[in-house]
Amino acid sequence: MTSILLAVIYIAFISLGLPDSILGSAWPTMYGEFNVAVSYAGIISMIIAGGTIVSSLFSDKVIRRLGTGLVTTISVAMTAVALMGFAYSGSFWQLCLWGIPYGLGAGSVDAALNNFVALHYKSRHMSWLHCFWGIGATAGPFIMGLCLTNGLRWNSGYQTIGIIQIILVAGLVLSLPLWKAKHKENKDGAVESKSLSLKQTIKLPGAKAILVAFLCYCSIESTAGLWASSYMVLYKGINPQTAAKWASLFYLGITIGRFISGFITDKLGDKNMVRLGQVLAAIGIMVMLLPLSNTATLVGLILLGLGCAPIYPSLLHATPDNFGADKSQSIMGMQMACAYVGSTIMPPIFGFLADIISIQLYPFYMMIFVVLMVVMVERMNKVHN
Repeated sequence: MTSILLAVIYIAFISLGLPDSILGSAWPTMYGEFNVAVSYAGIISMIIAGGTIVSSLFSDKVIRRLGTGLVTTISVAMTAVALMGFAYSGSFWQLCLWGIPYGLGAGSVDAALNNFVALHYKSRHMSWLHCFWGIGATAGPFIMGLCLTNGLRWNSGYQTIGIIQIILVAGLVLSLPLWKAKHKENKDGAVESKSLSLKQTIKLPGAKAILVAFLCYCSIESTAGLWASSYMVLYKGINPQTAAKWASLFYLGITIGRFISGFITDKLGDKNMVRLGQVLAAIGIMVMLLPLSNTATLVGLILLGLGCAPIYPSLLHATPDNFGADKSQSIMGMQMACAYVGSTIMPPIFGFLADIISIQLYPFYMMIFVVLMVVMVERMNKVHN
């Protein structure tokens, strides 16, 4: 029964990744139909991110009332409905409207699943689960690309992924007894979970430091992914086709790194995995800074991806150990919210700096967040040693 539930959670993580990157792949064929500027994709993205942040902050109360299984089912259903809404939208304002349930669903399920896995499963599963998220994030644009290259419109891509989500919702409904059984299995002797307000959560020892650390990590990952190709084209002089291929290797590094991390994280422990990732990320950025050939930039990006791989899942898995199993859901929601703030705000800020100064700042900008993340993580570790 436990293995079946774990399989359901793995599939749910693929579903988390599926919708995450399809807007970017579909937008070049979408914006002309709606008679809006290319930049309007940012408006939709901000609406989705805003919903995700809000639902993450209030996920503790919702999960406490409904349970992880039901919250996951409802959240995935919300994203499925939103995807189908996107598919049948006839105007830009309708896309914006459907972006609200899109974001609200994503934030709750992320916080719910991450805390459930942190409480009930070993660290290796957290690494592999986030590897499966990478598979979903890769498959989403691939499905959209297949639709577009086979003479179908972007609507078909959203419909296809929406149907996949609907099928998953049916599977989650059938799995609800498994969630309840797992909860009952772990209830005996377990510490009763406490419901904390946002103010109380922030006052927890080490909370401010870890929240900043999550913001820093997602700032690095999102900035690296969004601006890698532009950096290589505009500063390194690499042709756009090659730069696009090389930029994708950053995400490949994360996916492979998380797969490998699953085999060693239980031996090294979450703290050491985070430190190892931070060292690799810093080395990757320093390689990009060296006045070497363009190949060094590629190597640096891959190392940065490998370094990013263990940091996020290991920090998530360590949450119950750092703050107590009774408080983990409260702090988990805030960690997710801070992570989304970093991934939403910091890449556009870099874009502004690149415009007014130079895109050459790309590795320096990321190194600032690496250093700040190291300081914050170690400050939190000092509190909980």
